[in-house]
Amino acid sequence: MAVLRSGAELSVPVPWGQIRGKVWGPDHGRPVLCVHGWADNCGAFKALIPLLPKEFRYVALDLPGHGLSSHRPPGVFYCFPAYVADVRRVADALRLRRFSIIGHSMGESSLPQFTALYPDMVDALVLLDSFGFLPTDTEEVSRVMRQGMDEMLQFEKKTEEKRRVYSYETAVQRLSAANPTLSERSVHVLLERGLLQTEGGFSSSCFIWCFQKNIVRLSLEQSLDLQSRIQASVLIVLAAGGSDRMLSEPAQNKFTSTLRQCLQDEKYTVATVPGDHHVHLNDPEAVAPFVSKFLRTKVLSRPTGEHKL
Repeated sequence: MAVLRSGAELSVPVPWGQIRGKVWGPDHGRPVLCVHGWADNCGAFKALIPLLPKEFRYVALDLPGHGLSSHRPPGVFYCFPAYVADVRRVADALRLRRFSIIGHSMGESSLPQFTALYPDMVDALVLLDSFGFLPTDTEEVSRVMRQGMDEMLQFEKKTEEKRRVYSYETAVQRLSAANPTLSERSVHVLLERGLLQTEGGFSSSCFIWCFQKNIVRLSLEQSLDLQSRIQASVLIVLAAGGSDRMLSEPAQNKFTSTLRQCLQDEKYTVATVPGDHHVHLNDPEAVAPFVSKFLRTKVLSRPTGEHKL
């Protein structure tokens, strides 16, 4: 694959189209894949990456159905295992044998799953306001799966609707209302790749099926098994007003208290910073020191090995 200059657009062919993204950093820097959260795009890392160590080559992705990437074929679910395969597709296309990963939110299961399934490929994993695995009560799995499937089938029965068109000002208002913790600057950053210009205004580039339930759920036992298979060093940066608060609620605490015990392992580092779910975009200066120190001590201190981009 041709070497991409810093700031260049990335395009990786996939069977249904392309996975897009952006690249920052020197040609021969240690590779880091950056994977955004639910309904976001690779612009979520635009403020953070310039504050991170310059010795790395950061590849930020638009996951399928997000940003400028192609939507999946009709009838195909958007679920965590599919995103695991997408990360592998990108790694193979870029000929990455070993690399680091930075993920936010939606990657709470897909990126740890990738790291567990391909432990020889990942040397460091950074989770931003994500706890890693988020188990589902076994008694709820069948209900959630059925609900997700029913939503998909009902959507398919609807006649194709015209894509909604908005003014830019209305698009800003809608995103701000949907994500009230986003700063005004962050809203504009995400809309750079979150909107498509069309006749009469703008439409969303995020596919509506991305908003449906993830039908592939993991039990606590499955989560613990996968977590035990992770060999990479892991940094978890929680936002005090984001996942850290949500995961302390009784409904989730019965699972996360068990998972937290596993984080006592020496390969895990956990930090909490002031802010909300998008703190890495709203206030990257609060997050960058933790990520930078982690990458320097856990990656740069090791031999180069099989890194290529």
